[in-house]
Amino acid sequence: MDFASIRIITDDVDRLAAFYERVTGVTAVRPAPVFAEFRTATGVLAIGSTATVAMLGDAAPRPGQNNSVIIEFLVSDVDAEFARLRSSLDDVVLEPSTMPWGNRSALFRDPDGNVVNLFSRPAG
Repeated sequence: MDFASIRIITDDVDRLAAFYERVTGVTAVRPAPVFAEFRTATGVLAIGSTATVAMLGDAAPRPGQNNSVIIEFLVSDVDAEFARLRSSLDDVVLEPSTMPWGNRSALFRDPDGNVVNLFSRPAG
């Protein structure tokens, strides 16, 4: 079994895709207006409209309801990436900080309220 992707369900694919294009510097692959993908060497972040899960009825994921998942991106320089993005971030959770385990992290929320972590591992 191979891990394939994480998919965020949203009411506004265009808005969320534009946000993650700024964060990742990658242009989303858009096979349909209701879907976007960010493909990296290590995984895929997918964004789907609520229309993509409508057949699940009441069991469908609800946009803006995530309180348990952090979307993480490994970067070489947390401070530089955070500085690049700072003016476009509406909700900063944690300014660049060094964690007790050595990682450098900056956390913020995407437009749907999902927590995003830019982090780097300690040198060594």
